[in-house]
Amino acid sequence: MITLALSKGRIFDETMPLLSAAGVEVLEHPETSRKLILPTNQAGLRVVLVRASDVPTYVQYGGADLGVTGLDTLIEHGGHGLYQPLDLQIAKCRMSVATPVGFDYEGAVRQGSRLKIATKYLQISKDFFATKGVHVDLVKLYGSMELAPLTGLADAIVDLVSTGSTLKANHLVEVERIMDISSHLVVNQAALKLKQSELRPLLDAFERAVGAPKA
Repeated sequence: MITLALSKGRIFDETMPLLSAAGVEVLEHPETSRKLILPTNQAGLRVVLVRASDVPTYVQYGGADLGVTGLDTLIEHGGHGLYQPLDLQIAKCRMSVATPVGFDYEGAVRQGSRLKIATKYLQISKDFFATKGVHVDLVKLYGSMELAPLTGLADAIVDLVSTGSTLKANHLVEVERIMDISSHLVVNQAALKLKQSELRPLLDAFERAVGAPKA
């Protein structure tokens, strides 16, 4: 049995066409099913639904043979024990710095001010500001990042941005792009050796689907 770890939402939805191209159909949808393990039309393949931040951990420790996870999650996890064969080019967004409208971010950076940054992406933020030589104090939050500058908890945030509408609605502005983010396929290294005959056709199908011209 091959176990594929996915998270609900955008990653699940955008992985479905890739699975379909591989001849795999998930027989139940997470929005209408209460199950956390979903069957597919392939007797030897099942999908487990886990929190997005837990996908690399499930794959690393063998709770799943492979999974789909965002580059942001992968960097924060560290990628230990994972084979990372493919950027699936789905669930695209960007990691950015945002501040309240009117905050002089460039001036603060230029003057060497110590900035307080709210984020759940501590490793990405730490590495980014270190390469810029900017001194920061990182405040870890798990949600409602936009609230931090509005309440004086932080000068700026580091978060994922897609359309920017949430920032705009909360009077924040994107001031610097850190990196582009997309979702990657990750595979348990032991499974790749022990289940190679079962995994290889699926990995090859993913690769063909990603490389196929978009309709």
